[in-house]
Amino acid sequence: MPRSFRGQDYGRLKKDCLKKGVLFEDMEFPANSKSLFFSKVDNEIEWMRPKELCKVPRLVVEGVSCDDLNPGELGNSWFVTACASLAQEKKIWMKVVPNHKEQEWDDKNQYAGIFKFSFWRFGDWVDVVIDDRLPTRDGKLIFCHSKSRNEFWSALLEKAYAKLYGDYESLRYGFAADALVDFTGGVAEKLELAKLHVEEDACAEEDRGADGHQGLILGQGYNVTAVKDILVKKSLQPAVGSPNLQLIRLFNPWQAKEWTGPWSDNSEQWKRISPNEWEKMGVKFQNEGEFWMSFDDFVRYFTHVELCHIVNTSFFTIKKSWSEAVLHSAWTTAGRNGGSNYESALVLSNPQYLFDITGIQDRIMVSIEQQDVKGREAMLGKMNTIGFHVMKVEENRKYRVHIPGERMFTSEFMESRSVFGTTTLKKGRYVIIPCTRETNKVGEFMLRLYTGGNAGATELKEESPTVGCPCAAKYQLVTTITVEKCEDLELNMGQKGSLDPFVVIRCEGEKVQSQPVAQSPSPEFNLMATFYRKKPDQPIIIEVMNHNRMINDYICEARCEELGSESGEKKTLDLYGRKKEADVVKPGKMMIFVQSSHDLSML
Repeated sequence: MPRSFRGQDYGRLKKDCLKKGVLFEDMEFPANSKSLFFSKVDNEIEWMRPKELCKVPRLVVEGVSCDDLNPGELGNSWFVTACASLAQEKKIWMKVVPNHKEQEWDDKNQYAGIFKFSFWRFGDWVDVVIDDRLPTRDGKLIFCHSKSRNEFWSALLEKAYAKLYGDYESLRYGFAADALVDFTGGVAEKLELAKLHVEEDACAEEDRGADGHQGLILGQGYNVTAVKDILVKKSLQPAVGSPNLQLIRLFNPWQAKEWTGPWSDNSEQWKRISPNEWEKMGVKFQNEGEFWMSFDDFVRYFTHVELCHIVNTSFFTIKKSWSEAVLHSAWTTAGRNGGSNYESALVLSNPQYLFDITGIQDRIMVSIEQQDVKGREAMLGKMNTIGFHVMKVEENRKYRVHIPGERMFTSEFMESRSVFGTTTLKKGRYVIIPCTRETNKVGEFMLRLYTGGNAGATELKEESPTVGCPCAAKYQLVTTITVEKCEDLELNMGQKGSLDPFVVIRCEGEKVQSQPVAQSPSPEFNLMATFYRKKPDQPIIIEVMNHNRMINDYICEARCEELGSESGEKKTLDLYGRKKEADVVKPGKMMIFVQSSHDLSML
């Protein structure tokens, strides 16, 4: 169930207003200058209710569409662009505007001047209640509004969003993808197309809204409404001029002005074959202000793309489903804000999140999101530049990492509400390190991890094992061992089949196992394990096994009696049999790297 923003319960407030016979006045977002601007005062703005602006107000007139939006004076194009996308998704729109029929001005509904909207904020759905007094000048709405004078859903939605951020002015700057996240609970991704090509259309703030290349408007957002990768049938290829077409359809929510280059509405490309043939290939126009262009031109003339991934986490679906982990933490002054420099030991003082890839390999998606509802603070440059690293760690890692492991992925670092990254990882154990670019920054954040299988994501908080019961044996040493590879292995007498070796590291009742390496007498394993040891005088046993379908075969083993230094030492170990053959030297060698410390929080 959504929680009530600032404790305002819509049902209770409406019932109370109807009982008293008054219209709702929101004291949490009053009709005054402070709700409008944080940097100035405008006494010419008058707050008016829809019934004062027209005779028959409606929440929605003739259905929700992209045509319902005009940006007004505020210049919050990012928000209006997001609303244009919202208008195209009816189910999502109904989630943001809950029970819209019951909120509609209608003879069946009792009017109390109160409305409710729902937004997804930092892991929770939040119901935001507002009154219906809207900013006007000369009897007209001055901010976001519909082309229909008596339609008010977009103006009321904008007011609720402004309340969430503190005031209308705090909506002046932002990212459309962030608003889409608030509408859907999805995950934002921001791409710089400018990195894909040399030519870039620079746009200064004063150029926003000016004419750009071939009908495009500088600095404005366009909604992507369709993408087509078309295999043109052979009979049409001579006329079309290509066996393959990559086209993208965009919508301009600001005005009817459209792209005039190749594939624009009246371009010669469309005349090469009949409209009926284009429609068979799924290429059609739907709305005024909508146009097609080639993907090459799209990449050439647009500099940024903002995506909102609506991730399917339901198991009751035929579509791909993801396992989701949502974790909250903070960068704090208590040694949890070490910056982003992977070469610095300070990076490991950041929060750390452990997860497993349980299949042979898996694609992961990671989003780091920081709080930004204090909009005016963000405008003043107080938002952190954030990102994250993904590190490979030992297969049995249980405590915080103290020495950097192999870096598998690093996201972009952006002064943005959220940063997204995706990569493919092989089976194993990993740690995500969310961090700010600079050290000593503070702030709350939320981590979302999506994997194909259950990753068991959890925050690592403990530095090492606790001392335990005073009467029990205490941990004396921590050892990290890496089995790098073996050379010149051979199957034992009587063993048949191919040589598909894997290793098992055993230490004081704990074991860690590698994946088998197919058909290799000299396999590379690079298997890491960390053991907290009560009996360091006992050797670590590394068994070499041969993988079979039914029962695995024992080949040989190495015994690591060396502790190594804190910085680590490479060792080459002989291979032996076991039991009666414990002293029998077997063919081959094993190369390891071992390091130990009496400080349990060292490794």
